[in-house]
Amino acid sequence: MAQAGTAEMGDGVEYSTNLRRGSVLMALAGVAFVGYGVAFLALNFVGGGFEIGVSQLDGATPGDLNPTVAYYISHLHVATGAFIISTGIAVAGLSWYGVRQRLTWAWATAIVTAVVGLALALPMHWTGDAFAHDWLTHLGPIYLATLVFVVGAVVAYRGMQAT
Repeated sequence: MAQAGTAEMGDGVEYSTNLRRGSVLMALAGVAFVGYGVAFLALNFVGGGFEIGVSQLDGATPGDLNPTVAYYISHLHVATGAFIISTGIAVAGLSWYGVRQRLTWAWATAIVTAVVGLALALPMHWTGDAFAHDWLTHLGPIYLATLVFVVGAVVAYRGMQAT
């Protein structure tokens, strides 16, 4: 087994162990984003609540809502799930095919792609107590995937800087 920082060959390109490990972690986080998006999308159609970890809003379930309002919320969830999935695909692809090739633009684009989505979506969960959610199921998977992504980005960056 190679030591961290040593060079290996993969896909015809020489890369450091840190670069390989970091890019794999980044890609794994992208796959986790896809998985969360698929669960988010699927639960829209077969779940009993509003979304992952949100079973009711102020005591009301989706079945208690006006059908037009319920459909509107459902359509927003489908769009949200689709964009979570597409973000995960972009992050995984950029990480696996670009970062492993030591392409700085791919590393930066993967980071910007993930950060924009997370920076816009996550703060809303911390503002006020408008609705109750199960923090573990609602945000836990995304926080875990984000942690894996950040560790991967740091490790990959170190590998990219190695000569």
